Amino acid sequence: MKMNAAFLLMTLTGVWGCAHPAPAHHEHAIAYRGDWTKLGERSVDGFRDRDVIWVGARQGPYRRIMIVVENSPVEMFDVVVKFGDGTEFSPRTRHVFGPDTRSHVIDLPGNERIIRSVEFRYGNLPGGGRAETELWAQR
Repeated sequence: MKMNAAFLLMTLTGVWGCAHPAPAHHEHAIAYRGDWTKLGERSVDGFRDRDVIWVGARQGPYRRIMIVVENSPVEMFDVVVKFGDGTEFSPRTRHVFGPDTRSHVIDLPGNERIIRSVEFRYGNLPGGGRAETELWAQR
């Protein structure tokens, strides 16, 4: 009888353990899934201060972008959006992002634009863990 009670308790604990709400860092993906597309992400490892997310014409044209930072704070120094026609756009983004925060919506110049790549220049803040920087776009 004690064996069956222990087994039942372990089974219920396992089942109830799966019912916890999703971690907060998934809220961004759910909130913007409808009309926002995640174009890529990079880990801020503290060694490199520059990362590039390659997008390309296959993704299609976009009108807006947004940056989401997860897990740990990041100091963003610069963002450079390179378009398919060779032009560049560098929105003012010098900002300290807290963990699990996002930028404002950044309107791209002109009409819908093909994004070739987006370059981030940033750094982890002391005492933080490994941050994830995500790039989201809207048509």
